[in-house]
Amino acid sequence: MVKNPSKILVATNHLDQIGGSEAYTYDLLKALKQIEGLQLEYFAFNRGLVSDKIESELQIPFMSNEKYDLIIANHRTSVFELYNKGKIIQVCHGIIPDLEQPSPLADYHIGISEEVSNHLTKLGYPNSVILNGVDVQQKISLSDPKNQIESVLSLCQSERANEILKKICNHKGWEFRSYNKLVNPTLDIEEHINKSDIVVGVGRSIYDAMACGRPCLIYDNRGYNGNKADGYLQPKNFWKYIRNNCSGRYLNRKYTEKDLIREFGKYNADHGKELRDIAVDNLNSNKMAVELLSMTKNFTIGNKLKKLLRYKDHGKLIKRVMLYKPLYELTGIPYFNKPSY
Repeated sequence: MVKNPSKILVATNHLDQIGGSEAYTYDLLKALKQIEGLQLEYFAFNRGLVSDKIESELQIPFMSNEKYDLIIANHRTSVFELYNKGKIIQVCHGIIPDLEQPSPLADYHIGISEEVSNHLTKLGYPNSVILNGVDVQQKISLSDPKNQIESVLSLCQSERANEILKKICNHKGWEFRSYNKLVNPTLDIEEHINKSDIVVGVGRSIYDAMACGRPCLIYDNRGYNGNKADGYLQPKNFWKYIRNNCSGRYLNRKYTEKDLIREFGKYNADHGKELRDIAVDNLNSNKMAVELLSMTKNFTIGNKLKKLLRYKDHGKLIKRVMLYKPLYELTGIPYFNKPSY
């Protein structure tokens, strides 16, 4: 049996707003904190809303050590900054954003979906799939969704999407509320989910809603992703849509107002409990934490050689690395501005 690393740093590009990777980081730290014998710290270039919550509620401090047994890093910028402080597992959350691209400096890679894993494999990076982890003890169903839709919560990050959803709700006589991390972020999203009958969004928004026992509609119109939808989430289809992180890229449909009305018509309050059960069994952040720790078994000689071979294809980056001094070493002041690697 591989012994768990004891001194662990969990890193991400930013924690000054709430979004998918920030929520992932918080829930991962909370899950790791429940494992006996671990010394935890966190890192982010930009600190604020979520890092304050990490420090006050979890009592986990900002990076202070020179070396760690294991670094679990979201985003390639974090890998670049921390490469010399310990073995690094990079967790990649997407295939499109620049921040989510794999760094050749990481020792191993994790994809949070089959789609991301395939992307990493095509780029030549050995990897494993570990699904998004959600704190299913904190995110629970406090009340059952109504038999018929009365309230809709949008977690879309597109005003275009919210405009059309609001129009539908006004026409149907449903209450409409929306939370956009860029406009009106909230740290306690489970409270708002529990006040709604159905949740609209993509990615982690769907997993939070599932954990709270809510039916879901997978749809958004984000700039980098476009108008993408998988539609109403039938529990039997979860394992199809999760392949693409419930991003809308599985069915890859472009929804109009008429399409959304049709999907709302598939609403079944009983699906909320089924989706909750799926989340508990498959999206539990406690299980995710244990799985991530077990990935140290992949720090093999074979993967070390593959890492060295990758350096040949990234000569300019490696040269920068050798000449680079992390900002914290140069200035001694906390990070509040991320570099553009």
